[in-house]
Amino acid sequence: MAPPGPAGAHPTSIEPLSRSIFRKFLLMLCSLLTSLYVFYCLAERCQTLSGPVAGAPGRGVLAGGPRELAVWPAVAHRKRLLQLQQWRRRRPPVPRDDGDDEAAWVEETPGLAASPGGSGAGSSVAEAPPGTLALLLDEGSKQLPQAIIIGVKKGGTRALLEFLRVHPDVRAVGAEPHFFDRSYHKGLAWYRDLMPRTLDGQITMEKTPSYFVTREAPARISAMSKDTKLIVVVRDPVTRAISDYTQTLSKRPDIPTFESLTFKNRSTGLIDTSWSAIQIGIYAKHLEHWLRHFPIGQMLFVSGERLISDPAGELGRVQDFLGLKRIITDKHFYFNKTKGFPCLKKAEGSSKPHCLGKTKGRTHPEIAQEVVQRLREFYRPFNLKFYQMTGHDFGWDG
Repeated sequence: MAPPGPAGAHPTSIEPLSRSIFRKFLLMLCSLLTSLYVFYCLAERCQTLSGPVAGAPGRGVLAGGPRELAVWPAVAHRKRLLQLQQWRRRRPPVPRDDGDDEAAWVEETPGLAASPGGSGAGSSVAEAPPGTLALLLDEGSKQLPQAIIIGVKKGGTRALLEFLRVHPDVRAVGAEPHFFDRSYHKGLAWYRDLMPRTLDGQITMEKTPSYFVTREAPARISAMSKDTKLIVVVRDPVTRAISDYTQTLSKRPDIPTFESLTFKNRSTGLIDTSWSAIQIGIYAKHLEHWLRHFPIGQMLFVSGERLISDPAGELGRVQDFLGLKRIITDKHFYFNKTKGFPCLKKAEGSSKPHCLGKTKGRTHPEIAQEVVQRLREFYRPFNLKFYQMTGHDFGWDG
């Protein structure tokens, strides 16, 4: 029988085996963690690494994993951006309940401008404006609007908003929030959550034309911020009333005639100012409520007629008012003779122009000339007062 070995020989023989098992356990653990990270990234939840985890400095090689995993977060981000764009191209129209919002833009580009809260000019992924990728990846923050288009219905507010969204420093809600007239009870936190994310230097905007004729809206907006800039798009009140009626007629063909709704008594020629189509156009009356809470210099009045005849000129005024660099110019527009409206030229990376939808520019019904003339006489003193209040003659009585 062999002589017994020296004392302590048995534990020494086990030690290498223990180290080998421990190394295998570590390798298995690293493999498991690497696999979990890969699946996490496949689920598009990973974030860009702040620095290399292991390996050569600056190489970004993951410990225990292949080098390709180091760039996986960036790949996942790009994939997510493409999916967001594809979703925005396929998404159904946002339900809208305000006439000036209805089916606004019929041709949506493959870029980012036409999406809710979009800020670009319809650029593709490679040509997106600075900050677009960061915003789509949930960076930036949601702010209460610094500027609001408060009116008026059938004045051209949708066109103005879509033109403004070409500007890279403008971020706007697509649908009308109706916060200060219908949903004020839901609170400012709810309202803020509707806003798009913005980066430093960008302006948050929204538009709801019914604010201008809502008695409570001026005080409510002032309570949010006395510095809010207000934009009002106005149009010849007679033409605006007919356009308003035309829109309602397209939805409810059985409504009474324009003439019967206009007059309380046709024989006396007494105008029915309780009809909203007439009442909205008494701009001076509504403006008085706003001037109790905001100085006139904090309000910009945009001509709906000039927005059609000279969109770049009106957009220049708006950009100046908002403190923005004049980026939107004549080169962004062309006039669509068929529709009778200006359209945005196709942006880089886009195959189609931005044009107002088929519900814009409807053919108005034939209105008796004496009815139109009576309406002009009714609005004339209100128009003159409005010209004096704003310091601008819109030429509706010429």
